[in-house]
Amino acid sequence: MDQKNLLCVIFLIVTAGLIISFTSTNFSHAPSSTTGLLDCTDSSSSPLCASRNFLFNKPKRLTPKKDPKPKPKNHDHSSDKPNHPLDPLTVVEINKVRSILSSHALFSSRAPHAFHSIVLEEPEKNLVISWEKGNPLPPRKASVIARVGPNTHVLIVDLSSGRVDLEDTPVRVSGYPMMTLEEMNEVTFAPFSSADANRTIVSRGVNLTDVSCFPLSSGWYGKKEENKRVIKSQCYSCQGTANFYMRPIEGLTILIDLDTKQVIEIVDTGPTIPIPGSTNTEYRFQNLATTTDKTRLLNPISIEQPRGPSFVIEDNHLVKWANWEFHLKPDPRAGVVISRVKVHDPDTQQTRDVMYRGFVSELFVPYMDPSDAWYFKTYMDAGEYGFGLQAMPLVPLNDCPRNAAYMDGVFAAADGTPFVRENMVCVFERYAGDIGWRHSESPISGLPIREVRPKVTLVVRMAASVGNYDYIVDYEFQTDGLIKAKVGLSGILMVKGTPYQNKNHIKKDKEGNEEELHGTLLSENIIGVIHDHYVTFYLDLDVDGTDNSFVKVNLKRQETEPGESPRKSYMKAVRNIAKTEKDGQIKLSMYDPSEFHVINSAKTTRVGNPTGYKIVPRATAASLLDHDDPPQKRGAFTNNQIWVTPYNKSEQWAGGLFTYQSHGDDTLAVWSDRDRDIENKDIVVWYTLGFHHVPCQEDFPIMPTVSSSFDLKPTNFFERNPILKAAPNFEHDLPVCGAESVSA
Repeated sequence: MDQKNLLCVIFLIVTAGLIISFTSTNFSHAPSSTTGLLDCTDSSSSPLCASRNFLFNKPKRLTPKKDPKPKPKNHDHSSDKPNHPLDPLTVVEINKVRSILSSHALFSSRAPHAFHSIVLEEPEKNLVISWEKGNPLPPRKASVIARVGPNTHVLIVDLSSGRVDLEDTPVRVSGYPMMTLEEMNEVTFAPFSSADANRTIVSRGVNLTDVSCFPLSSGWYGKKEENKRVIKSQCYSCQGTANFYMRPIEGLTILIDLDTKQVIEIVDTGPTIPIPGSTNTEYRFQNLATTTDKTRLLNPISIEQPRGPSFVIEDNHLVKWANWEFHLKPDPRAGVVISRVKVHDPDTQQTRDVMYRGFVSELFVPYMDPSDAWYFKTYMDAGEYGFGLQAMPLVPLNDCPRNAAYMDGVFAAADGTPFVRENMVCVFERYAGDIGWRHSESPISGLPIREVRPKVTLVVRMAASVGNYDYIVDYEFQTDGLIKAKVGLSGILMVKGTPYQNKNHIKKDKEGNEEELHGTLLSENIIGVIHDHYVTFYLDLDVDGTDNSFVKVNLKRQETEPGESPRKSYMKAVRNIAKTEKDGQIKLSMYDPSEFHVINSAKTTRVGNPTGYKIVPRATAASLLDHDDPPQKRGAFTNNQIWVTPYNKSEQWAGGLFTYQSHGDDTLAVWSDRDRDIENKDIVVWYTLGFHHVPCQEDFPIMPTVSSSFDLKPTNFFERNPILKAAPNFEHDLPVCGAESVSA
């Protein structure tokens, strides 16, 4: 063996040893205490922080310093007990599931296995609705998705009896379960186990000690990708910056077997493309130079509540505020689930049903570059990565205001050990100077009336960092019965390296047309690639009960009859009740204005209107991809902005239960094409909120938050304005806080 080969072998042996040592040290699932609770509270341990620098004792570049006086934990989860049928599995229950399955025949073989999901198997809906506090809970069960060897299994574990039911063994549909955090972490290091990958990286003029590689779900593009779980990895230079996303090793794509973590293929289409520099990529406050930028000179604002908050969280998950109550729980796939939403009617003094369950069902993010290194970037962030698994601890005073309360997520690791994601959700009251309602009389009326009511709302918030992008999801409850669902996009763009440093350098054809960049030149050698974001919400509305109908209220121009009026036309509302699912497939259009109501025809107001709620769309986007394009087949749930389906407990995930490498054969679009009856049924409304994102320079090096939302608004639900009797603010109710004197 010559010296060069000997050095290569030694390097690989040392690297493998370091990887094994790192993995066993940082991702061991041995219980940290007698509770069997894995401590995953340190956000720096996120597997998405995929820096090779960890292997060379240089974690400080990407890892925040630990607080010398760590804050106490919010809550000791080791003693939690379920108090509500929809409470998530506790630490004790997850450990029990793990214990039960450890002796099951399926897991007693030597075949490698991993738990991709361990969550509550929710009781049947009728049992939950009929349950009252103080009654025994329905049997507690766990839904488990596991892979044993090459096969996926769905199991239901009865926590009382220990019985295990195999729902589908093995699963025969296309697609795989969402990835575990552990395998995402392992994949980040997989490229360095390949001598060919290392040589390719080094040939691009990058030191291996400065390289970070990132796992990218591969989508599905034909039979050559069947029967094998694969993932792609692309690498970045961390030299000189923590914002390694801005320094891509463009064109280098490494295909990896997700089960064996072995490199299958290496493609490098960009050896002539320079790696962008690190200049101006910094975004951390402590590393930015102090300037006289006016955005730094804002005086701090704090919401003070001298009498304390107006909301309470009972039994860890039941939120009560003003006229609202609802069940709230973190979820590893959906992020946050809002359930059993009820509102108090001030006139009837009854607490009335509004929504049984609502959550983010899927996030579809297709990029618009068909080149070899980009065509596959069409992510399903919930079904592939786990929207809740990627939720990061919220930062007090910045993610959430001072008056916020926090809730942790308790999830299961790949070996079934429970771990805690601290401060995953926050709940707070917001007053931003908005107005609930007002009226002032003109002086000509002779009535000196000025009546105004402030708008105070309750916000439930989570933020997920799915790699480079950050998503902020708010559910905002208003005292007038309205619920606003809002999504904010921030974080760092996924960018493409380019030889161009200025627009003037871009090649043009004979007609003067610029070369297609598939995006915007943001900085020297950096293109922000055009892409879309679609966030599909599952909304099981139960307006005054489960039997509801979906009504499309078309706003039409009506011509007047000759001689009928000096007017030639007016607008009228035409109500059409959707009979079947295809009637409930809605493409929004400004030129076909409509309202979309969910009504209970069996419940009416005193003047005879059916009680209801309406979906109020705001700024959104529609997919422009060909319906036969492979990613759009998988993301066909974005073909419409609204869908209505009959309630089916198994139909929760718009991209299908097994989204990873799925073929698009088990999606919301497939279910809806069955065209089932939906009139006077227990129905589910699906709403897709969309963003077209053409990047601009203001998005560099980190993008300001852009948001959009939609409302669920009461429509003939109350007899009159439900906040008519709301109290105004008075000076004596509020504290007076003076500014501190500032010396010159």
